[in-house]
Amino acid sequence: MASKRKVILTVAQTGNFQGKAQNPNLPEQPNEIIQSAYECYNAGASIVHIHARDKAGNSSNDPKIFAEINSGVRAKCSLIIQNSTAPATKPGSEADDGVALLYDDSIKGALPEMCSLDTSLITTVWGDLSFIYRWERPWLIKQAKRMQELGIKPELEVFNPSSVEEVFGILSPAGVLPEPISVTLVMGMNKVSQGAISYTQLNHDHMINLIPKDRPVNWTTMAIAANQLPGVTYGVLKGGNARVGMEDNIYYSHGRLAKSNAELVERMVRIIHELEMDVATPEEARQLIGLKPLK
Repeated sequence: MASKRKVILTVAQTGNFQGKAQNPNLPEQPNEIIQSAYECYNAGASIVHIHARDKAGNSSNDPKIFAEINSGVRAKCSLIIQNSTAPATKPGSEADDGVALLYDDSIKGALPEMCSLDTSLITTVWGDLSFIYRWERPWLIKQAKRMQELGIKPELEVFNPSSVEEVFGILSPAGVLPEPISVTLVMGMNKVSQGAISYTQLNHDHMINLIPKDRPVNWTTMAIAANQLPGVTYGVLKGGNARVGMEDNIYYSHGRLAKSNAELVERMVRIIHELEMDVATPEEARQLIGLKPLK
């Protein structure tokens, strides 16, 4: 009997945008994020995607906060730790702010196994704030090389078709992306990010079709808000991996806020099992992604 396909399940718990004002169950402080990650591990997640917040609950790129969270998660479970390098949503924020953890010695003892690396030139609007994130080609190559030096696997977040082509036409040939390449298709960010693609199955199929079939690639669907459940499920059916969590959707169903990130993980685990697939354990996911086993 053929073995079932293993789906890598990422949980993105916090993000830079929504907060407790939108959903009081969203974890913000390190102890909350650590406990939520442990609950998601028990629920069946493979990877935890981590954003940091300051004491006031504002998004932060402080490496010390990332180090505290990373150490706390690792002390409790074997989840793959993936840190965000998205700049915090504050006036004057720039692309370099997001990668501070790659250049700060305070995190050396608590480095993540993976980091996000966004691949678009995007204008983001959040409330009264507007940001232009200049994730330009030389900058991307520099950060990917730095991740190589630190033994961190990049997770390429692509917001539109041209970003997919950038990954496989420019960055990969530059020799800075170890195979198998990890790519997340970001769908539905268009309401806050100019240059991001909206979610439709047609757009989803187009993004998938741009991924080379003759290359080792792990791709994941990230779908925003009400698109999360149908979009991620469709992505799994098309052969991809899944990402859920309150960073992307603070609701469990129409009009009902999610009680926890673990609740969203548990539902996706049930769906994957109903589709006659299995969720990869963190150890299995490490093998699929090309990460070293935990010591």
